[in-house]
Amino acid sequence: MKLSIIIPVYYNEKNLIPLYEDIKKKIIDVIDFEYEIVMVNDGSKDNSYTVMQELAEQDENIKIVSLSRNFGSHAAILCGLERCTGDCAVIKAADLQEPTEMMLEMVEHWKQGNNVVLAVREDRKEGKGQTLFANLYYWMTRKTALPEMPKGGFDVYLIDRKVIEVLLSLDERNSALTGQILWSGFKTATIYYTRLAREIGTSRWTLRKKIRLVSDTLFSFSTVPITVVTSIGTISFLGALIWAVVVFICRLCNVISVQGWTMLFIFNLFSFGVIMLTLGILGAYLWRAFDASRNRPPYIVEDENKSASNKK
Repeated sequence: MKLSIIIPVYYNEKNLIPLYEDIKKKIIDVIDFEYEIVMVNDGSKDNSYTVMQELAEQDENIKIVSLSRNFGSHAAILCGLERCTGDCAVIKAADLQEPTEMMLEMVEHWKQGNNVVLAVREDRKEGKGQTLFANLYYWMTRKTALPEMPKGGFDVYLIDRKVIEVLLSLDERNSALTGQILWSGFKTATIYYTRLAREIGTSRWTLRKKIRLVSDTLFSFSTVPITVVTSIGTISFLGALIWAVVVFICRLCNVISVQGWTMLFIFNLFSFGVIMLTLGILGAYLWRAFDASRNRPPYIVEDENKSASNKK
Protein backbone atom coordinates (compact mmCIF):
# COMPACT_ATOMS: atom_id res chain seq x y z
CA MET A 1 0.00 0.00 0.00
CA LYS A 2 0.96 3.64 -0.36
CA LEU A 3 0.03 6.55 1.91
CA SER A 4 -0.16 10.11 0.60
CA ILE A 5 0.21 12.97 3.07
CA ILE A 6 -1.21 16.22 1.67
CA ILE A 7 -0.14 19.47 3.32
CA PRO A 8 -1.58 22.85 2.24
CA VAL A 9 0.98 25.55 3.04
CA TYR A 10 0.22 29.21 3.66
CA TYR A 11 2.86 31.38 5.38
CA ASN A 12 4.43 28.40 7.17
CA GLU A 13 8.14 28.84 6.40
CA LYS A 14 9.13 28.35 10.06
CA ASN A 15 6.90 25.32 10.52
CA LEU A 16 7.93 23.20 7.55
CA ILE A 17 11.28 21.82 8.71
CA PRO A 18 9.99 20.92 12.22
CA LEU A 19 6.90 19.46 10.55
CA TYR A 20 8.93 17.22 8.23
CA GLU A 21 11.19 16.12 11.09
CA ASP A 22 8.11 15.25 13.12
CA ILE A 23 6.60 13.25 10.23
CA LYS A 24 9.91 11.46 9.61
CA LYS A 25 10.33 10.50 13.25
CA LYS A 26 6.74 9.42 13.93
CA ILE A 27 5.61 8.13 10.53
CA ILE A 28 8.33 7.58 7.91
CA ASP A 29 10.76 5.76 10.24
CA VAL A 30 7.95 3.60 11.65
CA ILE A 31 5.86 2.43 8.70
CA ASP A 32 6.67 -0.57 6.47
CA PHE A 33 4.79 0.66 3.41
CA GLU A 34 5.32 3.33 0.74
CA TYR A 35 4.57 7.00 1.30
CA GLU A 36 4.64 10.35 -0.43
CA ILE A 37 4.27 13.90 0.85
CA VAL A 38 2.48 16.42 -1.37
CA MET A 39 3.04 20.02 -0.25
CA VAL A 40 0.97 22.74 -1.94
CA ASN A 41 2.07 26.36 -1.51
CA ASP A 42 -1.19 28.33 -1.51
CA GLY A 43 0.24 31.65 -2.66
CA SER A 44 2.48 32.32 0.34
CA LYS A 45 4.61 35.45 -0.06
CA ASP A 46 7.20 34.39 2.52
CA ASN A 47 9.95 31.79 1.99
CA SER A 48 7.63 28.78 2.34
CA TYR A 49 8.22 27.56 -1.22
CA THR A 50 12.00 27.89 -0.87
CA VAL A 51 11.91 25.70 2.24
CA MET A 52 9.65 23.24 0.40
CA GLN A 53 12.23 23.00 -2.40
CA GLU A 54 14.97 22.29 0.14
CA LEU A 55 12.91 19.49 1.68
CA ALA A 56 12.18 18.04 -1.78
CA GLU A 57 15.93 17.85 -2.38
CA GLN A 58 16.35 15.87 0.84
CA ASP A 59 13.51 13.39 0.27
CA GLU A 60 12.66 12.04 -3.18
CA ASN A 61 9.17 11.16 -1.95
CA ILE A 62 8.19 14.80 -1.57
CA LYS A 63 6.20 16.52 -4.32
CA ILE A 64 5.84 20.29 -4.19
CA VAL A 65 3.42 22.58 -6.01
CA SER A 66 3.15 26.37 -5.90
CA LEU A 67 -0.11 28.10 -6.83
CA SER A 68 -0.04 31.48 -8.57
CA ARG A 69 -1.92 33.16 -5.71
CA ASN A 70 -3.90 32.34 -2.58
CA PHE A 71 -6.90 30.29 -3.72
CA GLY A 72 -7.81 28.97 -0.25
CA SER A 73 -7.30 25.65 1.52
CA HIS A 74 -10.16 24.01 -0.42
CA ALA A 75 -8.36 24.58 -3.74
CA ALA A 76 -4.93 23.73 -2.31
CA ILE A 77 -6.17 20.39 -0.98
CA LEU A 78 -7.88 19.62 -4.30
CA CYS A 79 -4.57 20.32 -6.04
CA GLY A 80 -2.85 17.86 -3.71
CA LEU A 81 -5.54 15.22 -4.23
CA GLU A 82 -5.19 15.50 -8.01
CA ARG A 83 -1.46 14.84 -7.77
CA CYS A 84 -1.33 12.17 -5.07
CA THR A 85 -0.88 8.52 -6.07
CA GLY A 86 -1.51 6.75 -2.78
CA ASP A 87 -4.17 4.17 -1.98
CA CYS A 88 -5.34 6.61 0.68
CA ALA A 89 -4.51 10.20 1.56
CA VAL A 90 -4.31 12.07 4.86
CA ILE A 91 -4.91 15.81 4.91
CA LYS A 92 -2.64 17.41 7.47
CA ALA A 93 -2.26 21.05 8.49
CA ALA A 94 1.21 22.60 8.50
CA ASP A 95 0.85 24.41 11.83
CA LEU A 96 1.86 21.44 14.07
CA GLN A 97 -1.33 21.69 16.13
CA GLU A 98 -2.40 18.08 15.52
CA PRO A 99 -0.46 15.05 16.82
CA THR A 100 1.31 13.54 13.81
CA GLU A 101 1.26 10.00 15.19
CA MET A 102 -2.52 9.79 14.96
CA MET A 103 -2.07 9.20 11.22
CA LEU A 104 -0.99 5.65 12.07
CA GLU A 105 -4.27 5.09 13.92
CA MET A 106 -6.17 6.50 10.96
CA VAL A 107 -4.43 4.08 8.60
CA GLU A 108 -5.37 1.16 10.86
CA HIS A 109 -9.03 2.17 10.72
CA TRP A 110 -8.75 2.41 6.92
CA LYS A 111 -7.30 -1.11 6.77
CA GLN A 112 -10.41 -2.28 8.63
CA GLY A 113 -12.56 -1.26 5.65
CA ASN A 114 -13.45 2.39 6.33
CA ASN A 115 -13.36 4.73 3.36
CA VAL A 116 -13.12 7.84 5.54
CA VAL A 117 -11.43 8.36 8.92
CA LEU A 118 -12.14 11.64 10.70
CA ALA A 119 -9.83 13.07 13.35
CA VAL A 120 -12.28 14.93 15.59
CA ARG A 121 -11.20 17.55 18.11
CA GLU A 122 -12.11 16.38 21.59
CA ASP A 123 -10.55 19.43 23.24
CA ARG A 124 -8.65 22.58 22.28
CA LYS A 125 -5.70 24.32 23.89
CA GLU A 126 -6.42 27.57 22.06
CA GLY A 127 -7.81 31.00 22.80
CA LYS A 128 -11.41 31.38 23.93
CA GLY A 129 -12.36 33.40 20.86
CA GLN A 130 -11.08 30.75 18.45
CA THR A 131 -12.77 27.98 20.43
CA LEU A 132 -16.06 29.89 20.65
CA PHE A 133 -16.21 30.49 16.90
CA ALA A 134 -15.35 26.85 16.10
CA ASN A 135 -17.98 25.48 18.49
CA LEU A 136 -20.61 27.89 17.15
CA TYR A 137 -19.78 27.04 13.54
CA TYR A 138 -19.99 23.27 14.05
CA TRP A 139 -23.18 23.59 16.09
CA MET A 140 -24.76 25.67 13.33
CA THR A 141 -23.59 23.20 10.67
CA ARG A 142 -25.13 20.26 12.54
CA LYS A 143 -28.42 22.06 13.04
CA THR A 144 -28.86 23.60 9.60
CA ALA A 145 -26.84 21.69 7.02
CA LEU A 146 -25.03 18.48 7.94
CA PRO A 147 -26.38 16.54 10.96
CA GLU A 148 -23.45 14.12 10.61
CA MET A 149 -20.90 16.83 11.47
CA PRO A 150 -19.03 15.75 14.65
CA LYS A 151 -19.50 18.00 17.64
CA GLY A 152 -15.84 19.01 17.74
CA GLY A 153 -15.49 19.31 13.97
CA PHE A 154 -12.54 18.12 11.92
CA ASP A 155 -9.84 19.47 9.62
CA VAL A 156 -7.60 16.39 9.54
CA TYR A 157 -8.96 13.30 7.82
CA LEU A 158 -8.07 10.23 5.79
CA ILE A 159 -9.88 9.34 2.58
CA ASP A 160 -9.27 6.38 0.28
CA ARG A 161 -8.89 6.38 -3.48
CA LYS A 162 -12.62 5.90 -4.07
CA VAL A 163 -13.48 9.02 -2.08
CA ILE A 164 -10.70 11.00 -3.74
CA GLU A 165 -12.15 10.26 -7.16
CA VAL A 166 -15.61 11.36 -6.00
CA LEU A 167 -14.33 14.67 -4.60
CA LEU A 168 -12.41 15.43 -7.78
CA SER A 169 -15.48 14.67 -9.90
CA LEU A 170 -17.76 17.04 -7.96
CA ASP A 171 -16.06 20.14 -9.40
CA GLU A 172 -17.72 22.49 -6.89
CA ARG A 173 -16.46 25.97 -6.12
CA ASN A 174 -17.42 28.01 -3.06
CA SER A 175 -17.89 24.85 -1.04
CA ALA A 176 -16.23 23.02 1.86
CA LEU A 177 -14.41 19.72 1.40
CA THR A 178 -15.35 18.61 4.90
CA GLY A 179 -19.01 19.06 3.99
CA GLN A 180 -18.57 17.19 0.72
CA ILE A 181 -16.97 14.27 2.55
CA LEU A 182 -19.87 14.02 5.00
CA TRP A 183 -22.40 14.46 2.18
CA SER A 184 -20.87 11.60 0.18
CA GLY A 185 -21.96 9.11 2.85
CA PHE A 186 -19.04 6.65 2.67
CA LYS A 187 -18.27 4.28 5.54
CA THR A 188 -16.65 6.45 8.19
CA ALA A 189 -14.64 5.89 11.36
CA THR A 190 -13.75 8.50 13.97
CA ILE A 191 -10.78 9.06 16.24
CA TYR A 192 -10.37 11.84 18.82
CA TYR A 193 -7.50 14.13 19.75
CA THR A 194 -6.70 17.36 21.57
CA ARG A 195 -5.79 20.28 19.32
CA LEU A 196 -2.62 21.91 20.60
CA ALA A 197 -1.86 25.61 20.84
CA ARG A 198 0.21 27.04 18.02
CA GLU A 199 3.85 27.54 19.03
CA ILE A 200 5.46 28.63 15.75
CA GLY A 201 4.21 31.47 13.57
CA THR A 202 0.81 33.16 13.62
CA SER A 203 -2.49 31.99 12.23
CA ARG A 204 -3.74 33.47 8.94
CA TRP A 205 -7.28 32.25 9.67
CA THR A 206 -8.86 35.71 9.48
CA LEU A 207 -12.41 36.78 10.32
CA ARG A 208 -13.10 37.25 6.61
CA LYS A 209 -12.12 33.64 5.87
CA LYS A 210 -14.25 32.41 8.77
CA ILE A 211 -17.29 34.27 7.44
CA ARG A 212 -16.59 32.85 3.97
CA LEU A 213 -16.50 29.33 5.41
CA VAL A 214 -19.85 29.84 7.14
CA SER A 215 -21.51 31.20 3.99
CA ASP A 216 -20.05 28.45 1.79
CA THR A 217 -21.35 25.79 4.17
CA LEU A 218 -24.82 27.30 4.42
CA PHE A 219 -25.30 27.99 0.72
CA SER A 220 -23.78 24.67 -0.40
CA PHE A 221 -25.39 22.21 2.00
CA SER A 222 -28.41 23.90 3.56
CA THR A 223 -31.77 25.33 2.52
CA VAL A 224 -31.98 27.38 5.71
CA PRO A 225 -31.21 30.80 4.10
CA ILE A 226 -34.01 30.38 1.56
CA THR A 227 -36.33 28.96 4.23
CA VAL A 228 -35.66 31.94 6.52
CA VAL A 229 -36.28 34.43 3.70
CA THR A 230 -39.49 32.64 2.74
CA SER A 231 -40.69 32.68 6.36
CA ILE A 232 -39.89 36.37 6.80
CA GLY A 233 -41.57 37.19 3.51
CA THR A 234 -44.69 35.22 4.48
CA ILE A 235 -44.89 36.88 7.88
CA SER A 236 -44.39 40.31 6.31
CA PHE A 237 -47.12 39.64 3.74
CA LEU A 238 -49.58 38.47 6.40
CA GLY A 239 -48.70 41.46 8.55
CA ALA A 240 -49.25 43.82 5.63
CA LEU A 241 -52.57 42.12 4.84
CA ILE A 242 -53.80 42.46 8.43
CA TRP A 243 -52.61 46.05 8.53
CA ALA A 244 -54.48 46.81 5.30
CA VAL A 245 -57.71 45.36 6.76
CA VAL A 246 -57.27 47.41 9.95
CA VAL A 247 -56.63 50.60 7.96
CA PHE A 248 -59.65 49.93 5.72
CA ILE A 249 -61.96 49.39 8.71
CA CYS A 250 -60.62 52.49 10.41
CA ARG A 251 -61.20 54.45 7.23
CA LEU A 252 -64.81 53.29 7.05
CA CYS A 253 -65.31 54.25 10.68
CA ASN A 254 -63.66 57.68 10.19
CA VAL A 255 -61.17 57.05 13.02
CA ILE A 256 -57.94 57.47 11.03
CA SER A 257 -55.83 60.27 12.43
CA VAL A 258 -52.58 61.85 11.34
CA GLN A 259 -50.74 60.32 14.32
CA GLY A 260 -50.59 56.95 12.51
CA TRP A 261 -47.83 58.02 10.19
CA THR A 262 -45.13 56.89 12.69
CA MET A 263 -46.27 53.28 12.73
CA LEU A 264 -46.75 53.33 8.97
CA PHE A 265 -43.22 54.66 8.50
CA ILE A 266 -41.76 51.95 10.77
CA PHE A 267 -43.69 49.24 8.94
CA ASN A 268 -42.52 50.52 5.55
CA LEU A 269 -38.93 50.67 6.79
CA PHE A 270 -39.18 47.09 8.08
CA SER A 271 -40.64 45.90 4.78
CA PHE A 272 -37.85 47.60 2.85
CA GLY A 273 -35.25 45.88 5.06
CA VAL A 274 -36.88 42.49 4.43
CA ILE A 275 -36.80 43.09 0.67
CA MET A 276 -33.12 44.05 0.72
CA LEU A 277 -32.26 41.03 2.88
CA THR A 278 -34.14 38.77 0.48
CA LEU A 279 -32.37 40.23 -2.53
CA GLY A 280 -29.01 39.81 -0.81
CA ILE A 281 -29.54 36.13 -0.07
CA LEU A 282 -30.93 35.41 -3.52
CA GLY A 283 -27.98 37.29 -4.98
CA ALA A 284 -25.58 35.04 -3.09
CA TYR A 285 -27.16 31.97 -4.68
CA LEU A 286 -27.14 33.59 -8.13
CA TRP A 287 -23.49 34.59 -7.80
CA ARG A 288 -22.52 31.02 -6.95
CA ALA A 289 -24.42 29.74 -9.98
CA PHE A 290 -22.75 32.36 -12.17
CA ASP A 291 -19.30 31.58 -10.76
CA ALA A 292 -19.78 27.88 -11.53
CA SER A 293 -21.02 28.63 -15.07
CA ARG A 294 -17.79 30.47 -15.92
CA ASN A 295 -15.96 27.16 -15.51
CA ARG A 296 -12.79 28.78 -14.20
CA PRO A 297 -10.25 26.37 -12.68
CA PRO A 298 -10.30 26.24 -8.86
CA TYR A 299 -6.55 26.95 -8.82
CA ILE A 300 -3.65 27.83 -11.14
CA VAL A 301 -0.25 26.16 -10.77
CA GLU A 302 2.70 28.54 -11.06
CA ASP A 303 5.50 26.02 -10.40
CA GLU A 304 5.72 22.31 -9.69
CA ASN A 305 8.52 19.92 -8.82
CA LYS A 306 7.59 16.27 -8.85
CA SER A 307 9.33 13.79 -6.58
CA ALA A 308 12.39 12.08 -7.93
CA SER A 309 10.70 8.71 -7.64
CA ASN A 310 7.92 9.98 -9.94
CA LYS A 311 10.36 11.24 -12.55
CA LYS A 312 11.87 7.83 -13.12
